[in-house]
Amino acid sequence: MISQLVKPEIIDLIKSRDFTDLKDVLLDWTPTDIADLILSVHESEQAILFRLLPKDLAADVFEYFDLDTQLHLIESLSKEDVAVILNEMADDDRTALFEEMPSTVVKQMIASLSPDQRKIAQQLLGYPEYSVGRLMTPDYIAAREFWTVQQTLDFIRATGQDKETLNVVYVIDNRGQLIDDIRIRDFLLSPLETKVEDLMDFNFVSLKVNDDQEVAVELFKKYDRTALPVTDSAGMLVGIVTVDDVLDIAEEEATEDIHKLAGVEALDEPYPDISFWNMIKKRAGWLSILFLGEMLTATAMGFFEHEIGKAVVLALFVPLIISSGGNSGSQATTLVIRALSLGEITLKNWLFVFKREIMTGLFLGVILAVIGFIRIFVWEMISNVYGDHWILIGFTVSFALICVVAWGTLMGSMLPLIIKKLGFDPAASSAPFVATLVDVTGLVIYFTSAMLFLKGTLL
Repeated sequence: MISQLVKPEIIDLIKSRDFTDLKDVLLDWTPTDIADLILSVHESEQAILFRLLPKDLAADVFEYFDLDTQLHLIESLSKEDVAVILNEMADDDRTALFEEMPSTVVKQMIASLSPDQRKIAQQLLGYPEYSVGRLMTPDYIAAREFWTVQQTLDFIRATGQDKETLNVVYVIDNRGQLIDDIRIRDFLLSPLETKVEDLMDFNFVSLKVNDDQEVAVELFKKYDRTALPVTDSAGMLVGIVTVDDVLDIAEEEATEDIHKLAGVEALDEPYPDISFWNMIKKRAGWLSILFLGEMLTATAMGFFEHEIGKAVVLALFVPLIISSGGNSGSQATTLVIRALSLGEITLKNWLFVFKREIMTGLFLGVILAVIGFIRIFVWEMISNVYGDHWILIGFTVSFALICVVAWGTLMGSMLPLIIKKLGFDPAASSAPFVATLVDVTGLVIYFTSAMLFLKGTLL
């Protein structure tokens, strides 16, 4: 089904199978728009449209497809067409595609590459999974410090056609070691006879091939770069990482954290594409753990069965107490996890977080306690539902709310830091997980408060 966003004349050309004119039209389109057009038609026609494109343009368009579309096109195209596309693709995008394919298929794909491209593909796939080495491309511009601006610009004109970006020129020594990076604007605004070394300030930021991809995300955010150089352990320049690849990683990490915060195992594919049974598998594990945790709530209720039997009115406020504690804990854990992921706080800031959240929790608890006491007062004035000891019941509920909300806030803020200290992903301390823990302790706090305030009266 063709999208309504596609221009009517394009729809007419597709329906009439006027591929000659359609090809002429597409040559003036950007790769992104062509990819959107192909995605808007039925799967049976996608390969037909894709074959209309010249090989260079086809490779650019191919990079904008999602994995499922890429795999569908690979199955639909001939081995020769696939080989052309893979050889023309950007090295980092090709690596990303290979990472999602079975190893047997990858071996066949690599065999179809040219010797130079095969060497690059094998090198990039040889780096650890989720490392910067998997993200980088060896297509960059490198100059020598003794070159002039004229020599550098001539070199860029001669070799820059297939480079990933021309925004930055990297300076290397005779061993290939990175010694500086210089923006292209500095070359364009300097006299042609100026030496490269005169433009150097030796102030540059680089990544290591074995760095985790999250490190790349943090550096790009911190230094606001469009590309960063990648060096090996000896400082030799081996590639660059561009911001478009890092944005993809940032999106994946944010999505994974959001899933974990909701108590769901991170999905490996888009929501519409994941199968029913995979969806069940991703959600059932955490849900079962949370259910087992909530059983402790029933156990706690059973422990205080005697108190509930003597003062049934206490049971009316159980949902109020445990939900308030769970909600405050969920708020705190979400804020702390997000602050950790953005680098706003680190483990060293635990005491600051502890002090802030305990004070915040107490203040929020007081607010809810006042609201709860007013609610009890109003209901008592209207219906006399709580009896002669309504004031003591009000104090019990209010005091329990202060303690439970403060405890929930403290637990919700400290748990992500503890999990991170143990070397795990702090997002694993999901909001439902924190809420379940606070439910159990909240009941203990509530009924302990009841015994404190109502002993000798209702209890």
